[in-house]
Amino acid sequence: MDTILEMKQITKEFPGVKALDDVTFKVNRGQIHALCGENGAGKSTLMKVLSGVFLYGDYNGDIVINGNVQKFQSIKDSENAGVTIIYQELALVKDMTIAENIFLGNEKAKKGIISWEDMNESANEWLKKVGLSVEAIEKVGSLGVGQQQLVEIAKALSKDCEIIIMDEPTAALAEEEVEILMEILNQLREQGITVIYISHKLKEVMQIADEVTVLRDGQTIDTKAISEVTENDIISLMVGRELKNLFPYQDNRKKETIMKVEDFAFKLKGSGTPVTSHINFDLKKGEVLGIGGLMGAGRTELAMSLFGGYEGKAEGTVEIDGKRYGIAGPKEAIDYGLAYVSEDRKRYGLVLGMDVAQNTTLASLGKISSLSFLQKEQEVVQTEHFNEKMRVKTPSLETPVLTLSGGNQQKVVLSKWLMTNPKVLILDEPTRGIDVGAKQEIYKLINELTEQGVSVIMISSELPELLGMSDRVLVMADYSITGELTREEANQEAILKLATGGETHEK
Repeated sequence: MDTILEMKQITKEFPGVKALDDVTFKVNRGQIHALCGENGAGKSTLMKVLSGVFLYGDYNGDIVINGNVQKFQSIKDSENAGVTIIYQELALVKDMTIAENIFLGNEKAKKGIISWEDMNESANEWLKKVGLSVEAIEKVGSLGVGQQQLVEIAKALSKDCEIIIMDEPTAALAEEEVEILMEILNQLREQGITVIYISHKLKEVMQIADEVTVLRDGQTIDTKAISEVTENDIISLMVGRELKNLFPYQDNRKKETIMKVEDFAFKLKGSGTPVTSHINFDLKKGEVLGIGGLMGAGRTELAMSLFGGYEGKAEGTVEIDGKRYGIAGPKEAIDYGLAYVSEDRKRYGLVLGMDVAQNTTLASLGKISSLSFLQKEQEVVQTEHFNEKMRVKTPSLETPVLTLSGGNQQKVVLSKWLMTNPKVLILDEPTRGIDVGAKQEIYKLINELTEQGVSVIMISSELPELLGMSDRVLVMADYSITGELTREEANQEAILKLATGGETHEK
């Protein structure tokens, strides 16, 4: 096979942490090569070395592209060598047009003056190549996430790249958008473009990749042809052991009702009309109540409204442990025993510039204060307790949470809410963007909490997760509950039928 890229004995250290330890990574031309590993395994660091974020001299080892040793001094140097990266959090300027985004920093000009006509025309050509039927003069902010992903691919191709790095490209995509992306990836392979595909979604890896390299603890574990491995083989390489019983379900339900929601409705931001039909459901003590549905069904809006954190006004009644509360805001919800782990941990779950200890105690400052003064000793004691409970990997409690891996950031968010001693814990996409080992830890934590009598409402777009962990499943479509399924009744077909407006099934 024709090798396009070889990274030899790459070592990268941060204060107190060896992120990459003698990593070797070899990629063949015109292939889709998956890069897998748990959060913190070194995937992102390795790709930052390759894309010129970490400059030559900041690491040890060699990068060889097309037989030439590279010594990148900037991201631009990496791009000039044919490498471009598409991050999970898309690097697009929403208020600029598609054409302006595609050629940002590489504007087409005549005699030093930008030629808008040439730029728009060229951008339209790139949009056709990625199958996006919109005009280049449209603002990026008007596009859906899947369409924005295609703009990023068009932007990468416009740079005449040979190697495209995709970091968790389907994390925020709907199922139909994922299929479009898979078609685009196949086209890129046919055109001889090499793709490095980073993903925790192993089904996608098995579907699209030619080869897979697994990193663990900053070291290269193995590289295999996809035809030679199964999903379980990849998982074993990632975690260093066979991972059995991914969904360790336990029925910890009690008879008593802990939460009752009656005639609940909420209004979208800026709207005066409720968008839901009246929602009614109850939650038993120690129960895991799953909520399924397609993107845009209203699941997150419902969760945020119950927590009092949604801008649109909510109406109806909510009782927790027999006490009615007025949905006035998150503080009242917390006081009544409700906690909410957002699907967007970086925006709503963490203060990224603050350290691990500050984030962990943020929702429970009253517990570590005396006479309105923060007791630093108590902050340390409480954070150490939850760090140990959640197995948070961090160099110190004073480490900025921004620098942690996605899985460890999620554990800090969970620690923050567990410190409030909730009666009801709402988990919105609790395992999005984290590796399989961290997922299993969270599933075990859910069981521990329900054993202790905590009730969990779990919103998930991953049907195996929803089916594997739920005692019951509510399905939403068009901001309404279209059906309720017992654990015995619930399967992928039944959930998708209710999620797409099929026959309702109400208990």
